[in-house]
Amino acid sequence: MKHFLKTTDFNIQEVDETLSLAQKFKAERGTVPSSALNGQSWGMLFFKSSTRTRVSFEVGVHELGGNALYLNKNDVQISRGETIADTAKVLSRYLHGIIIRCYDHALLEEFAAEGSIPVVNALSDFLHPCQIYSDAFTMAERWSGGGSLLESLQGKKIAFLGDTACNMANSWMLGAALFGMDISLAGPAGFEPGQDIKDLIQASGLTPSWTFHTDPTEAVEGADAVYTDVWVSMGMEDEKEERLNTLQPFQVNSALMLAAKAEALFLHCLPAHAGEEVTQEVIDSPASIIFDQAENRLHVQKAILAMLAKSAI
Repeated sequence: MKHFLKTTDFNIQEVDETLSLAQKFKAERGTVPSSALNGQSWGMLFFKSSTRTRVSFEVGVHELGGNALYLNKNDVQISRGETIADTAKVLSRYLHGIIIRCYDHALLEEFAAEGSIPVVNALSDFLHPCQIYSDAFTMAERWSGGGSLLESLQGKKIAFLGDTACNMANSWMLGAALFGMDISLAGPAGFEPGQDIKDLIQASGLTPSWTFHTDPTEAVEGADAVYTDVWVSMGMEDEKEERLNTLQPFQVNSALMLAAKAEALFLHCLPAHAGEEVTQEVIDSPASIIFDQAENRLHVQKAILAMLAKSAI
């Protein structure tokens, strides 16, 4: 049985298989039904609200032949003091797998350790691996030319601007090393990647492929893709004014995009706050593939769930 808590929980061969399976699911959607989760019930335990994550997973489980059961944190006894360990043991008696969106990454690790069903990280404050796989697939669609999706990523450079200590930056540092990409991070002093993600990359046996810059133009030079995320995540509302002021020089705008390759793509995991981390002009530009990213969450997550279901047999 496998879990999907971090980007590297699939080895490179499994990454290749997952991307290819996502391509198959996307091409066959609405015409060839899948039975990968036939007769299975998967829980969706959410401590954070969402749009794309909830809808894509709920629809995805259904399209794989399974039943998705949504559980808000207030719907379960955790909100009244039941332990994660007891909750994991109980839900493992009912469900075939569980998808968790939470704050503390340690909650996911404890659930996986105490339960007996596959656990999927649908976002934690440390990592967002489902988004990274969807992003990689979305870029590979543009770059593969009908060839290998995974091979089309290798040697490409992605620039990530803004809060480079956030879960998306962490996930891309890990993902770039796994996929054979280079990642150039740009943010203000004090927003550098943390020791925890550096330790995880080392523990994964991967060669670090990231650099950190305080000059956004320097980071973006020669990039094949430019990425940003919101500057004020859920739970950071009290820091909003300070964060907006500090991160303003790292806004992705048309002038900055000119420093990247002429055909560079723009990515954002959404929701976007136009006028803050990115301008509306960039969002609406031909370089933007943000809605392809959003759509591909469905296809890629279906592939991840199918891979986990297969490993649990």
